[in-house]
Amino acid sequence: MSTDRGAQRLAALFREGQRFWATPTGEAVRRAERACLGPVCERLFGMHSLELGFGSVLADMCPVRHPMQWAPTRELAQGASTLVCSPDALPLPNGCLHLVVVHHLLEVAPDPHHMLQEAARITADEGRLILFGWMPLSPIALGRLSPGCRQRLPWRGQWRSPGRLRDWLAFVDFEIERVDYCAFQLPGRLPRNSFFETLGRRHNLPLGDSYMIQAQRRPQLIETRSSGLRFTAPLGGAAFGTARLEPDQAAARQGVAHERRMTEIE
Repeated sequence: MSTDRGAQRLAALFREGQRFWATPTGEAVRRAERACLGPVCERLFGMHSLELGFGSVLADMCPVRHPMQWAPTRELAQGASTLVCSPDALPLPNGCLHLVVVHHLLEVAPDPHHMLQEAARITADEGRLILFGWMPLSPIALGRLSPGCRQRLPWRGQWRSPGRLRDWLAFVDFEIERVDYCAFQLPGRLPRNSFFETLGRRHNLPLGDSYMIQAQRRPQLIETRSSGLRFTAPLGGAAFGTARLEPDQAAARQGVAHERRMTEIE
């Protein structure tokens, strides 16, 4: 994606994504996803965040002080806080962001594995990585049965289940904390029915058009090297006087003493 041709293709995809999220279907899905994201963002605090996606800002309710957006070219940048780069080569230091949102970009990114690695790399240890994706089995997925629809957003690209992304996240030392399902609807309808949305959200049914994954860096276990000297009773206080060596250690001491006596005899 460092070539001009690759940047142009990504820019064309970005414009197509903007057009979709401006449609009634895109706006309805976006509102449902924002309702899922809101409670998560309200609990996050930090200095910096980044959203990778085609639509407008999704986490604008988050109290992070310096939110950033992404664009593939300078012409598509929407403000001074827009990061212009390839999504699989983010010019940011390791662990510098408290919130990273990847919004329906893994499905169509030219190199989704490297993009996820970059998103994980810049997420702080105490931060959150949020992934939005399309459910492979959902009402909106019925459009993928038509060859014509598969050439347009949102139906184009590779749709992956949360279980598949769990394996991807494990590769970059992240683990899923929670999966929420969003945008519930009947086939051929917009996800605006409050009854279905309330029912689906309340029971977190895997029947929505999209899902939201909350992931955090996996804690690294510190290995401690045990001492070669073991005691049968804990040290300290009255127990200190009763501490003695284990039989194998005592046998080793007797062997050393025996060698010393043999040396003196010789």
